[in-house]
Amino acid sequence: MSSVSAPSPTNQPSETTSHISSYPKFIGRSLWLATEGSLGFYAWMTMLTALFLVGANAWANQVAGGMIGTNMTDQVSWGLYIANFTFMVGLAAGGVMMVIPAYLYHDRKMHDVVIIGELLAIAAIVMCLMFVVADLGRPDRFWHLLPGIGKFNFPISMLTWDVIVLNGYLLLNLHICGYLLYMRFLGRKPNPVWYIPFVMVSIVWAISIHTVTAFLYCGLGGRPFWNTALLAPRFLASAFVSGPAFIIVAMVLIKRLAGVGGLDQPIATLTKIIRVTILVNLLMVASELFTEFYTGGSHVSAAKYLFFGLHGKTALVPWTWTAIGLNVTAALLFLWPGLLQFRWRPLLVAACCMAFVGAWIEKGMGLIIPGFVPSTLHEIVEYVPSQLEWKVTVGIWAFGLMIFTIAIKTALPTLKHPAEH
Repeated sequence: MSSVSAPSPTNQPSETTSHISSYPKFIGRSLWLATEGSLGFYAWMTMLTALFLVGANAWANQVAGGMIGTNMTDQVSWGLYIANFTFMVGLAAGGVMMVIPAYLYHDRKMHDVVIIGELLAIAAIVMCLMFVVADLGRPDRFWHLLPGIGKFNFPISMLTWDVIVLNGYLLLNLHICGYLLYMRFLGRKPNPVWYIPFVMVSIVWAISIHTVTAFLYCGLGGRPFWNTALLAPRFLASAFVSGPAFIIVAMVLIKRLAGVGGLDQPIATLTKIIRVTILVNLLMVASELFTEFYTGGSHVSAAKYLFFGLHGKTALVPWTWTAIGLNVTAALLFLWPGLLQFRWRPLLVAACCMAFVGAWIEKGMGLIIPGFVPSTLHEIVEYVPSQLEWKVTVGIWAFGLMIFTIAIKTALPTLKHPAEH
């Protein structure tokens, strides 16, 4: 009768080997989660894919035919692309509003869903980079920005600082999200050493990305409309409106479509944050208007053009007053105490959408274009985005939403069954 001997210790797989062997399983599981879904999921992804392909075709035509296909001119050299880039930087920075309550104030409910804000930051930064590439006109000349190959002009140029902070913020969030999702997938407790320091750095970094972007504008002495010390604080205030507003809508949809529980308290926390930040943003706008119109001066022309038109040119006036109406209405809705009650959830979503669109107009068409009108030679050359620019813009937005949707789909098991950490 033979006996079966126990395997020797040398035949046992090491912990390192088990970690390595789990990577293909992790990748395969993630891909399955990202693609498996309902008919509504496939319809949503099909629509986003179609819009992205339309935008990609328009961008290819722009590269082939040149920037003449856009309505940008020598007088107005930044348009819809840079307007969206500026807004996207704020959207990425707004994701930190999930991180601050979770890690600085130890809010456990926010801690379980903080991954949503970090995934939004990743998608927003990717869109930022895509809008910059679209605005380059000649993307093959991007090598001029690469250190060692081109002239990076560090630390003199504010543009180089913007390149550093945006790419650094992207890498930070990729590391944090990747590590937390992988450890939760393995069912292990994340080691705080590998993510807490990066989370703390990301809080400061989120503020820096929008501050540096604001410095890009207010540091241009020839554009008096941007020469205000309030520009960076205004950027941050509006970012802490648009970011939480987007996340609230996303959590409402996740709760309804995916059945994820425990989201009511995070939604309430973000709503309370917006109640403060939207009022701060409106106060800063009012301060700017008082300075421009009450004190007057030789540089009030751009503000007059923005709000009332100048010499019969009124292309931006409808945009401006639409943004003001949306922001004021959203602020009044957020101040209503009953907004957090469950039966008024559709009204909360509507208020978030109004605040989001209002911030997009304010930091987009309402900020970039008036900086160029009138020009430095006092010419009034109006700018209206061309159809090609709108197609490229919609395509980039669709691609960003695809990234965010797939990322959330992959993270759903984590959101449904948060691990102790």
